[in-house]
Amino acid sequence: MKNIVRISASLASAVVLNLSGASAEKNLIVTVGGEGANCLEDPDCINRLHPDIEMVASADPGQVIVFHARNASDFELDPAKQKPDPRATGPRGATVHPLTGPVRINGAEHGDVLAVTIEAIDPGAFGYTQIGAIGFVPDKIKGPLRVLWRLDKEYARTDTIPGVRIPNASFPGVVSVLPGKKEHKAMLAREAALASAGGAVFLPEPAHASPTELCGPDGAKKTACLRTIPPREHGGNMDIRYMGVGATIYLPCQVDGCGLAIGDLHYAQGDGEVAGTAIEMDAVVTVSTRLLKGAGAAMKTPQYEGPSALLDIPSRRFYATTGFPLKEAGDLPPDMAYLGAPQAGALENLSKDVSLAARNALLAMIDHMTSTYGLSPEQAYIVASVAVDLRIGQLVDAPNVGATAILPLDIFVDPE
Repeated sequence: MKNIVRISASLASAVVLNLSGASAEKNLIVTVGGEGANCLEDPDCINRLHPDIEMVASADPGQVIVFHARNASDFELDPAKQKPDPRATGPRGATVHPLTGPVRINGAEHGDVLAVTIEAIDPGAFGYTQIGAIGFVPDKIKGPLRVLWRLDKEYARTDTIPGVRIPNASFPGVVSVLPGKKEHKAMLAREAALASAGGAVFLPEPAHASPTELCGPDGAKKTACLRTIPPREHGGNMDIRYMGVGATIYLPCQVDGCGLAIGDLHYAQGDGEVAGTAIEMDAVVTVSTRLLKGAGAAMKTPQYEGPSALLDIPSRRFYATTGFPLKEAGDLPPDMAYLGAPQAGALENLSKDVSLAARNALLAMIDHMTSTYGLSPEQAYIVASVAVDLRIGQLVDAPNVGATAILPLDIFVDPE
């Protein structure tokens, strides 16, 4: 990929030296991804998940693995290099997410747990954020608005929202292993049932799918390849901003070799990614791994740990709004409509509904940014998606559980 920043020799050496106790042979660097203009042209790239997907490389536990990862949409981000792409007219989100891998971890078996430590992330030169249909409040703010960010090692800046500077807090949105055969069958069935009930779900889509021979329009499993949009028990698109450099993610292995894949790199994101995207970018991700043999019996979903600094907001000061599960009579949030609950529509207060509380906290924060900083609702929604943290206050004070939206104030600077 032309505009991806390759890991420097000095950085690779530093990562190797920091992996104490590993032999020189174990420290050989495994590099995957980065060929071609997009995922379909890269033999080390997939954008669907299925237990039959073949591994593209292998690494021993303790080895350094360098992933050349593409942005979530898999389109060129550099304005000087953009040209018409026929995939842009396909089904919505069909190119999402290109994942680099999968990498076989030697010695790993079904039932083990793979520990993946994020050692380094080298951002690309550009990123984007856009208001999408999967946003948290699509009935209130529809867009369209797409923001192009200029990225360096410290900050993201955009001409679309002058006076806003977002600190680098890079992390991979997707860290995944392959689903197992039994687990994959259960995932397909439950998501199909949810779709039949009218719930929000992305069913298998063969257009622009990779690997093409398995998941594409003529693929052997074209109706069974899972989309990468939701996270599942094996990991995937967790979009947790705390999984940055220094964090270790624990993934239950559901196939022998695990099949580690990484993608959807974010330069920065607020808790919630409320507009539907963070600052999406190309990046080079360096990781190391270790195996916890047999630990999958006790670990059914991903877990992670890391330095407490990853939990901090990137600011010396903040402003916050709150939300409770309150609404107008007759109003029903769109995410609840498929449940067909007329009683919920008639009520003005829902009991212990944290999603409604978070929605109200977000809308209050958007109002605050529009009135205080002169942003349009669309601009404020973008800022909220990349910088505002939606957090739970309490879940016990029935009926009104509480959510809060936290805005880091240091992101506001004098326009350049």
